[in-house]
Parts: sequence; C-alpha cells; structure tokens
Amino acid sequence: MIANMEYVTILDYSEQLGQMVLQSEVMEDYQQKKTALAQDEVAQQLIKAFTNIKDHYDDIQRFGRYHPDYQEIMKQVRQTKRAMDMHETVAAYKVAERNLQTLLDEISEYIAFSVSDQIKAPKDGAALSDSGCGCGSGGGCGCAS
Repeated sequence: MIANMEYVTILDYSEQLGQMVLQSEVMEDYQQKKTALAQDEVAQQLIKAFTNIKDHYDDIQRFGRYHPDYQEIMKQVRQTKRAMDMHETVAAYKVAERNLQTLLDEISEYIAFSVSDQIKAPKDGAALSDSGCGCGSGGGCGCAS
C-alpha cells in the first residue's frame, strides 16, 4: 500500500499536470475552436441536419439492407456528413480536438511507460471507443461495435 504522504504527493503532481494541460496552447486552441463552432450558426445547422439523418439511419439500421429506404438513407448520411465535415469551422474544431487527444495520449503513454514497458496506454483516442474497434461500421465488420 502506498503511504499516505506518497499518495498525497502523487495527487499533487497529478493536479499540477492537469493544470499544465489546461493552460497549454493546445487546450487554448481547442477552447477557441469549440467556442467558434458553438457560435457558427451554419455549422450548427449542418450538425443538426447530420444528427437528424443519423437518427433516421439508426431507425432503419435494425432492418439493414432489407429496409426499402436503406440506399437512399445511406446516400443522405454520406452527403450530410461530408457537408458537415467540409465546413471550415467544423474541420478546424476536429483538428484541434485531434491535437488535444494526441497530447493526452502522449501524456498517458509517458506515465504508463515510466512505470513499466508492459503497461498498455491509449493510442489515438482508443480509450474513448466503447468496443475498441472504432471502425464506425455499426458492427458491420464483425466487431462488437
């Protein structure tokens, strides 16, 4: 068992590390892009349109290719997602989000490997994935997504 003072020291260092991340340029850029995204009405409309079509897609997903509207919905999902992803504010936000995730992954890896080379650390946001697959196919590849 870790002694109480060692535990407190580790928590203090963790708090300092957290503050350093919060004050980093990467986090500042992320916050700016997040605010810009929230204030961009066109981007918000594109996100809402994608969310609506995605909800409709989820409804027909139960039937898969046998649903009469499957092909049309798949086409609409791709078109709506592309329009959303190509919007300048959304794209900038996604880049900033990816940069922040990379920073957090690097910190996690550094901490894990400083303890032991055998410890597995998250890579490319893998800790955020529910199934560990991240293929985005909704289980179509055979994963547990």
